Amino acid sequence: MSTTPASVNCDIKNIELADLGRKRLDFANQSMKVLQAIRKEFIKNQPLKGIRISACLHVTAETGNLAICLRDGGAEVALCASNPLSTQDDVAACLVRDFGIPVFAIKGEDNETYYSHITAALDHKPHITMDDGADLVSCVLTKRLDVADSIIGGTEETTTGVIRLRAMAKEGVLRYPIIAVNDAATKHLFDNRYGTGQSTVDGVVRATNILLAGSKFVVAGYGWCGRGLAMRARGMGAEVIVTEIEPTRALEAVMDGFRVMSMAEAAKLGDVFVTVTGDKSVLAKEHFELMKDGAIVANSGHFNVEIDIPALERMSSSKRTTRPFVEEYSLKDGRKINLLGEGRLINLAAAEGHPAAVMDMSFANQALSVEYLVKNYNQLQKVVYAVPEDLDKRVARMKLESMGIKIDRLTPEQEEYLASWSEGT
Repeated sequence: MSTTPASVNCDIKNIELADLGRKRLDFANQSMKVLQAIRKEFIKNQPLKGIRISACLHVTAETGNLAICLRDGGAEVALCASNPLSTQDDVAACLVRDFGIPVFAIKGEDNETYYSHITAALDHKPHITMDDGADLVSCVLTKRLDVADSIIGGTEETTTGVIRLRAMAKEGVLRYPIIAVNDAATKHLFDNRYGTGQSTVDGVVRATNILLAGSKFVVAGYGWCGRGLAMRARGMGAEVIVTEIEPTRALEAVMDGFRVMSMAEAAKLGDVFVTVTGDKSVLAKEHFELMKDGAIVANSGHFNVEIDIPALERMSSSKRTTRPFVEEYSLKDGRKINLLGEGRLINLAAAEGHPAAVMDMSFANQALSVEYLVKNYNQLQKVVYAVPEDLDKRVARMKLESMGIKIDRLTPEQEEYLASWSEGT
């Protein structure tokens, strides 16, 4: 491991990767016009001056630009990875060397190192936590109550984390207010659908180099991520099969033109399976028993529990790595099943995650939500809040402006009509 600047506490792979990281950050920044505009405002107004932020996010170029924006708004930022396989080591090096941001993240880190990095980020004694999966908040509540009293609020980036945080709030253990950035319209309608859709297909193809056209592609879950993935897989020529447990979403998938069936049925047909549900054991022993020889299984939900990997291990006589991010399990009956990216987020394990243009909106929401928390935390309860609607719409307007698109506004007469009941047929 190379030496790092003595003044910056960090744990990264190699500081000598920083030049490559700077290029990656600069390239991503070109597509993040909304965050650029917010950064300019932050530099001028310093709304986060004196605020310490601990962020547990995927350490990518897009996240790097968010961290720089927060730093330039006056915050002291510490960053750790929210997934052991999602870190871009060159970006981590650049953030440390060029921006003085403490980063604790190494691509491929083991479970022990992953949690030690979360602890290191919390040693920053944050006022604000930023999470992607709620591991940071969970650690605060179970192991680091010593830092809880100084925390005034937090944000959460992803569906899985919001589910966990709402469970904490329901049980009465959540210690501070959280803004569910994931639930902003300018996040889930675009990041989850278009970002996850494109980047998941990218990850599967990079890992395997398979031809999707003509394949049977099974999407488990038809939330916003599943919708996007099904759309993109169909665009690549795959025959898409959707599995669901929620009847309205299943019906929507049917109306969108996809085959819908149970996983027990789909398991017999699929060539590629991708889980995007947020739940555990979506692909389990009973499904592996039915799969074709050579089936490919992957996950694009936040945690690697969606595929029952221990069951696959028990069913196998051996396994080997056939390509980077591809483990071939030889089952005792002679069939082979290929697991991608250790069952972790395939779009970040084998690819680069969401495109910068869509993360621009998600991270604009993050930045504005942090500013909102700093200004309003005294008025908030210890529950999970939606992103304020005015902030969400502001991000949408800024995105349209950055794309050179103008839209109409209501006239006074139209506003009056929509607010009244007297005019009828």
